[in-house]
This record gives sequence, C-alpha cells and structure tokens, in this order.
Amino acid sequence: MHKNPYEINYKPILDLYETQKAIKFVKDLFQIELQKSLSLMRVTAPLFVDPRSGLNDNLSGVERPVRFDIPSVGLDVEIVQSLAKWKRMALGKYGIKNGNGLYTDMNAIRRDENLDFIHSIYVDQWDWEKAIDKCDRTFEYLKDTVEKIYSVLKIVENKIYEKNKLFNPILPEKITFISTKELEELYPNNTRKEREDLIAKKYGAVFLYQIGWPLNDNLPHDTRAADYDDWNLNGDILVYYSLYDMALELSSMGIRVDKESLKKQLKYKNEEYKLENDFCKSILNDNIPLSIGGGIGQSRLCMFFLRKAHIGEVQVSVWNKEDIESLKKNNIYLL
Repeated sequence: MHKNPYEINYKPILDLYETQKAIKFVKDLFQIELQKSLSLMRVTAPLFVDPRSGLNDNLSGVERPVRFDIPSVGLDVEIVQSLAKWKRMALGKYGIKNGNGLYTDMNAIRRDENLDFIHSIYVDQWDWEKAIDKCDRTFEYLKDTVEKIYSVLKIVENKIYEKNKLFNPILPEKITFISTKELEELYPNNTRKEREDLIAKKYGAVFLYQIGWPLNDNLPHDTRAADYDDWNLNGDILVYYSLYDMALELSSMGIRVDKESLKKQLKYKNEEYKLENDFCKSILNDNIPLSIGGGIGQSRLCMFFLRKAHIGEVQVSVWNKEDIESLKKNNIYLL
C-alpha cells in the first residue's frame, strides 16, 4: 500500500510564485518537443459537444458528464470527458495526411471523480491524434510512438535539471514494455494497482499494454471504452514516483479501432447500439482516418517533474476546506 500526503516528510522545492513559473516552463517546453517528435499541428478543440453525435468519451461507462442547455439553439450539450473521438473526426475534417497529426489542450470536468492527491474534478491534458496507414496498425508502430513520447519526457527532465540543479533526473534511459497478462503472471496474488506499483518501482518507467480484454479472473486490468482504443494495441505510460512509492500514470494512448475491432469490442461489452451513432458509422463506412492517439496529463506531468505531493499544487480546482487546512500542516499548499 503506497503512502498518502499525511505520511510523507515533504518540503516543496519551489514556493507558490516559482511553482507558477515552472509550470509554464514545463508546459511550453513539453508541447514544443511533442509537436516536433510526432509531427503534430496545434488545433483548437471544443469544450462541449452534442451528446447525440457520439463524440463524448464515456470513459468506463458510469461517469456522469456535466450537461447544460443552450436555449438559443434548443440543445442540451455535454462538457467533454476527453477528446478521444473528436480528434479522430478532426483528422479527416482537416485533411491531415498519414504520418501527421494534431494536438490540443483538453479541459474537462469529471464530477464523479474520487478526489485525492492525484485526482481532481478538473482534467487538463494534451490530447493528440495522428493519421496512420493500415500497415501501421501494429505493436511495433505503437512501441515506436511510445518511445518517441518517452524521449520527450527525457528532454524535459534534463532541461528542468539544467534550469534548477535541485531537480535531479530520475527517469531511466529507456522505457520498459510489458503486457497486462505478463504483469498478471509476475504478480498473480496482487491487485491491479499493486502490480502497477511493483513493476514501476522495478523499472522506473513502464508502458503497460493490452488493456481492456479480460485476464484470468475474467475481468480486465482496467476498464476502457470499446469504441476508440483497440484493446490489443493500447496502453498506459507509468513512471515510478518515489515520494509515494507508487506508479504514476502520465498517459493513456493507443492505436484506434478499425471496423473489425470496433464491432468485436462493442459486442463484448453489449454496446452494439453504439454502431448507430455518427462516430461509429464513420468508422464502419471508412469516412475517417485510421489513427493512433492519446492523452498526456498536464498536471500529472508537472506534479512529477516538479516533485509535488498533491495535484492541487500545480492546478486550481475545488477541494474540501478541512483537507486544505490539514495539508498545510504538512507543507502542502494548494493553488
């Protein structure tokens, strides 16, 4: 069991003023390097969508999106929970060629999130999507893309160290790849989260792949929506966060479904009714590109690189007043 904010001996390296400057440095640098590494262009993106479009992310299927009405257009709309589907539609809309892609700032509200030191109701991430050819729908292509993103993490870490020698680089030279089934075989008697903590501690940085299909106990390692990632070609980037002796997920990504994997996954989840929405029809009719994409948590990234104990130290959100006061006693000051 990893520690919590009240069990650690914590002293922030940066004060509130320096933290705000450092957040800008990290975010500016990371998106510039990501854009170069993956051949992406920056685009603007929606904050809310028409739920009938099928473009909102259902996440694990139980989270309630924030919904409100717009009287002047006679519509109820939903604040996006992610842009996983919108991005793929945008690739086709903007005529982006294979091997190139887009990225954007994604801001969301997840009202049902269980709040703790790494979870907030406010979500901020870089969402990116890249058009690919049919021959690119392979594990080798996925692995190459993960390694490119990891090289960006290494560049940012080294630049932060050059700027402030107190931030010693801790990421390993290379990221390790392991499937959820291999992880289950390694630690059969541990929970899913414990397995992640153990493997991240062992290697420092891990890409845990093939998330969605059931393991030996007939449950998946983690839930994934059936209509965007191909569960055989997806995964999470995890890094070891020694402050809490735990795995910290920085990114979820994957090669997106084609028509075959879409139908297979929706059938497994008894969600074949989704084949009637506009997004799924576009996949079935080959009206949108094949793609790979993901989300990279901005606050999680800043929290990791700036050695922060709470996500509220790198983003502004809403927290329980009692928690705010208790955290102060342990030198944790929320923005």
